[in-house]
Amino acid sequence: MDHRTTIAIATAEGERSVVIRPVRQDDPISDITALLHRAYRPLADMGLRFLATYQDDDTTRERLFDGMGFVAILDDVIVGTVSAYAASNAEECAWYRNAGVWCFGQFAVEPDLQQSGLGSAMLRFVEDLSRREGGLELALDTSEQATHLIDYYTRRGFRFVAYVKWPSTNYRSVVLSKNLGNGDVTISDADR
Repeated sequence: MDHRTTIAIATAEGERSVVIRPVRQDDPISDITALLHRAYRPLADMGLRFLATYQDDDTTRERLFDGMGFVAILDDVIVGTVSAYAASNAEECAWYRNAGVWCFGQFAVEPDLQQSGLGSAMLRFVEDLSRREGGLELALDTSEQATHLIDYYTRRGFRFVAYVKWPSTNYRSVVLSKNLGNGDVTISDADR
């Protein structure tokens, strides 16, 4: 299946077309890492040590290719990225281990294009992908101190399901999840 779409976003120059497509081996990983650092800078300025605020190119590559990594392209420049994962064996987060739970992360939009509709379009893209692939829920985690992000996802139908503490961060995260309309997740006995 071709996981690719073209969307329109609003910019200062007017409506522009952006292509969202799978990341390729020849994409400039250092550009994606730099984009992540720029997009997550306000969180770093809040004192929050999100992995995306300091990760190196090897970590970016690993996170893109361990799951289904995507980039958003405007005028041949990468202006957004997100990674989706069908399942996780993360021992820190029981919710992510449930069958049917997809999760996403490493989600960033070029700061100058935030509020253009690109982030919302990328989120819809990941929701649609997860749904088509049989996902029951789409989940993410973010710092409990990043209330603006929690509000953003809550307005889009995500709800609180758990707390998690990752060893790579300096904060406790909230896990937010959205039912994709394909059924309900059955929580394994080990995770009750």
